[in-house]
Amino acid sequence: MTRARLVIALAAVAALSFAVRAAQQQQQGPKVIDVEKVKDNLYVLKGGGGNTAVYIGANGVTVVDAKNPGWGKPILDKIKELTPKPVTLLINTHTHGDHVSGNVEFPASVNIVVQENTKANMEKMDIFKESKGRGLPKKTFKDKMTLGSGKDRVDLYYFGRGHTNGDAFIVFPELRVAHAGDIFSGKNLPLLDFNNGGSGREIGDTLAKAHAGIKDVDTVITGHSTLMTWSDLGEYAQFNKDFLYDVQTAMASGMMSDGIANGWKPADKYKGYNIQPERLKTNVLVMYNELKK
Repeated sequence: MTRARLVIALAAVAALSFAVRAAQQQQQGPKVIDVEKVKDNLYVLKGGGGNTAVYIGANGVTVVDAKNPGWGKPILDKIKELTPKPVTLLINTHTHGDHVSGNVEFPASVNIVVQENTKANMEKMDIFKESKGRGLPKKTFKDKMTLGSGKDRVDLYYFGRGHTNGDAFIVFPELRVAHAGDIFSGKNLPLLDFNNGGSGREIGDTLAKAHAGIKDVDTVITGHSTLMTWSDLGEYAQFNKDFLYDVQTAMASGMMSDGIANGWKPADKYKGYNIQPERLKTNVLVMYNELKK
């Protein structure tokens, strides 16, 4: 096996094992969803996979991300406790199973929207093949899309490769809130899903473009962590840029990927960031391969 193929294989294994572990952990025991109120008509549903946003509009409910397999109905049941209004729109931030699998349990009447690369990635997933396409998106966008108007307006943005090649930022302008999905899952090393177009070389720039290009947002719903501020997103963009610079510098000095991973530590200003050793090794391998091209 060539080194390039080894890198791809390792990245694929890391991404798959992450998704499988998350699914296995969430399938055990009762499906409990915790509700966090963000604004009067915006909630975050936690448990069962990635953070799900629920926005209650004038005529219907917008949902962002649908968690692991089997969690679509618990999401819908929880929404019924919050409002009698129907779910009319479901947006997925990216392709991973802990964010899209619950799609198959949503009513066929719900409009499902994703970035165009995410649709292509989702079409390869077993869960949608087994459901004969139920839960796949009905509409896509390339760089930006606006859905609804007035207080019910939702803006969708895409700025480039990062966690995958289809990471969307979902913005509720009236509330000054954005859902970033797993391109900002929390203050940690990102999962770089190379097989779905992820890029360690580009993620820092992509995050910086989002931070500069999206205006008037105060609060960020992360993919798996707590609510954070817009300045936290800016810091996270710089964290990824600094990580890339450190890898580039080490490569220029002749270090191999294992040595880079073993010797790397974040700067003191990133104290508190979760640096998972195995993800660090995988990310360095992915970036090492990208930078050698």
